[in-house]
Amino acid sequence: MNFVEELRWRGMIQEIMPGTEEQLQKELTSGYLGIDPTADSLHIGHLVGVMILKHFQRAGHRPIALIGGATGMIGDPSMKSQERNLLDEKTLRHNQESIKKQLAKFLDFESDKPNRALLVNNYDWMKDFTFLDFIRDIGKHITVNYMMAKDSVKKRLSGESADGMSFTEFSYQLLQGYDFLHLYSELGCRIQMGGSDQWGNITTGTELIRRKTGGEAFALVCPLITKADGTKFGKTESGNVWLDRRYTSPYKFYQFWLNVSDDDAAKYIKIFTALSKEEIEALVHAQKEAPHLRPLQKKLAEELTVMVHSVEDYEAAVSASGILFGGSTADTLKTLDEETLLQVFEGVPQFDVSKVELEDGIAAIDLLTQVTTVFPSKGEMRKMVQAGGVMINKNKLENSDEIIDHSYLIDGKYILAQKGKKNYYLLIAK
Repeated sequence: MNFVEELRWRGMIQEIMPGTEEQLQKELTSGYLGIDPTADSLHIGHLVGVMILKHFQRAGHRPIALIGGATGMIGDPSMKSQERNLLDEKTLRHNQESIKKQLAKFLDFESDKPNRALLVNNYDWMKDFTFLDFIRDIGKHITVNYMMAKDSVKKRLSGESADGMSFTEFSYQLLQGYDFLHLYSELGCRIQMGGSDQWGNITTGTELIRRKTGGEAFALVCPLITKADGTKFGKTESGNVWLDRRYTSPYKFYQFWLNVSDDDAAKYIKIFTALSKEEIEALVHAQKEAPHLRPLQKKLAEELTVMVHSVEDYEAAVSASGILFGGSTADTLKTLDEETLLQVFEGVPQFDVSKVELEDGIAAIDLLTQVTTVFPSKGEMRKMVQAGGVMINKNKLENSDEIIDHSYLIDGKYILAQKGKKNYYLLIAK
């Protein structure tokens, strides 16, 4: 597999330094990509970089994931208008361990293959580097003129931020450049990869390597991912879509990918999966033939949910989705855990009902017209029951006077009422 060709057809190359492709075709090459450890989970904004490392390893090369422990204490100014919150070492170490567990789902860290992945933290080589040593051994090789010419610096200095740019931030590209030099010298790392906003920092590294050692290093960056409408990828109304189930459940993660637009699905399936060109072309063709079946979105959601979580989580998410949008049964409903149940029915009308009253049982018609206002009148409810349009917990209600008691409670707490095909109501026993 030719790594550069693979990324090129997937739309994952924005800029590439001359000689990079030749180096990768010549021999097994080590390459690194930096990951910001500001949280103890990656989010889907990190996935582009993670997939680059995955393809790099698939092509037979050695991926190095660099956790920016030292640089995370500073904050990268690239295309940002504010400095970041700085982290202490204990938090950084915790975040590093959590991130490695997530990366292990994409990369092989454990085998004895020569291209097994490595995880490094730049705090380990920066923590004992004194300021005087740094400016003497590293700072003298890169001029202020060179650093000022970078787009990320020019943008901050042009007045976007009222506070300007601190010396701490200004020094960031030199620190990142030193990371590349260190990995070049210690691990023979020849290429750095990242997002296009990192091009300036990455090329500072290649320049530092050239000036300090006379050696040659390379760079490759991918475009920043946006949605078809030009808005930012990866954000929802509730914030980031995380890879850790504590912050984004597998159901919500699955739903995010299932609900992307057709144009975005055709782009994302190349970027965020390892499916072959032939498989993707077949899916794109199937989407054109029957767009209402959404084969692209379904496959995208499947691949990512399985890769990030598990087959079981994917199957559970599909079942949960079927409750709202398919012909699911009462049995499916009972398999949902409380968290997923509440997420599936997020936004539907909710009513509180008395657990004590349910002990004795309540006629369905009273429950849905008096205890709650699912129906405005008993007459309207009776008509809909006769027409077969009322369901309790996904079972058709045959008789308006059927007694509903505590045995109907899902998880000992919930009853799902359905009026027609699309109107759901969640009754919560308290």
